[in-house]
Amino acid sequence: MSEITINIEGMSCQHCVMSVKKAIGALKGIEQSEVSVGNAVVKYDESRLKKEEIEAAIENAGYKVSK
Repeated sequence: MSEITINIEGMSCQHCVMSVKKAIGALKGIEQSEVSVGNAVVKYDESRLKKEEIEAAIENAGYKVSK
């Protein structure tokens, strides 16, 4: 099990938080996620999911992952 913190640009409200939670939650291999305006802390199974896939899901939801 791995845990990462992802900084996210473009979030400003609870609707944004829910959008990111939904995008992350749809991925197989996510064990737990805590999303707030500006970041997400995600626990996931590395054997089922890559960090880049999580970041891509966030970006596909309309937000920018800051590196």
